[in-house]
Amino acid sequence: MEQRYQTILVGVDGSSQAEDAYKKAVEVARRNNGRVVVAYIVDQPMSSFMGYAPLNESVLDHEKEMGSTLLEELENYAKSVDFTNVETVLAFGSAKQMIGKELPEKFDANLIMVGQSGLNAAERFITGSVANYVIREARCDVLIVSPKEEEK
Repeated sequence: MEQRYQTILVGVDGSSQAEDAYKKAVEVARRNNGRVVVAYIVDQPMSSFMGYAPLNESVLDHEKEMGSTLLEELENYAKSVDFTNVETVLAFGSAKQMIGKELPEKFDANLIMVGQSGLNAAERFITGSVANYVIREARCDVLIVSPKEEEK
C-alpha cells in the first residue's frame, strides 16, 4: 500500500528539533506534491489549575512577535528551496490540543511531524511532551523527528 501525504502539519517552537521536522516536512510534501501547514502555538495551558498565573499582555505580545518572526523565517526557507505550498498558523491555546487534535482536523492533515522535544527535562516533567501527547491522540500518522546525534 502506497501512502501519499497531501497535508503535513508541523508544530514549531523555535527549537532545532522543530526546525529539522519542518525541513523534513517540506521534502516529504515536495515528494508527494502536497502542502505543509506550519504552526506556532502560543501555549496557554490551564495555568491556573497548575498554580501559575495567566500570561500577561506583554508576555503574550512577545510570544506573538516571536512566533510571527519564526513563521516568516520558515516560509522564507521553503521559498529558498523552491517550495511554495506552505501555510503558516499562529494560534493560541494548548500546544498539545492544537497540534494533536484541533489543527489536524481543521486542515485535514494526514501526517503530523514534530521534533522529539523542544523542552528541557524540567519542562517535560511539569507539562509533558507535546510529541508524546500527539502520538497518543492524533487520528492520522505521526512522524517524530529525533535530534541530531550532536544534540542528544
